[in-house]
Amino acid sequence: MKWLQKKTLNGHLVDLIPIDLSHEKELIKAAQDGKLWELWFTSVPAPENTKEYIQKALEEYETDTSLPFVARRKSDGVIVGSTRLMKADSKNKRVEIGTTWYAKSAQRSGINTDCKLLLLSHAFEELGCMAVEFRTHFHNVASRNAIASLGAKQDGILRNHQIDKKGNIRDTVVFSILDSEWKTVRFSLEFKLYNKYKLPKV
Repeated sequence: MKWLQKKTLNGHLVDLIPIDLSHEKELIKAAQDGKLWELWFTSVPAPENTKEYIQKALEEYETDTSLPFVARRKSDGVIVGSTRLMKADSKNKRVEIGTTWYAKSAQRSGINTDCKLLLLSHAFEELGCMAVEFRTHFHNVASRNAIASLGAKQDGILRNHQIDKKGNIRDTVVFSILDSEWKTVRFSLEFKLYNKYKLPKV
């Protein structure tokens, strides 16, 4: 039986919906908001590569190594980006949260905080993970700061980790949250949503 099962995760500001080929046009539109594919240190697909991007995500789901989502903003029903649980290791109860990106207009809006709350809750409370990992490009300072603000601890930097499509060498910064830390991290994420983004408490 597959460890990762398709499921919609419903949040305060956003719903995470299992990705499908029918989302191609909406993802293209989201990426065009800020021309995100032009940022060399991100994994956002260019418009002509979006279908292939979705197909690869679906292939990874079939091998039980990834659970990819689109992020649909609740206020207007617009898809504003994508994220996933990936590099899943069911034996060792570990996943990575990655391949995350949002339209420029959705950034700094609380959507990322809400998405991370949904994904971490699913990983720790439903999948029973011992640890959840985050990795980002050394030069993606905004991403590094966002991950640290979640409460993740930096494990280290993988030097000369990868060569990108332009031949640049990537150093990868690795963070993680442990199951023993989840209670405090969850409290912190909920506090931000209720106070910084003025959500009504439930």
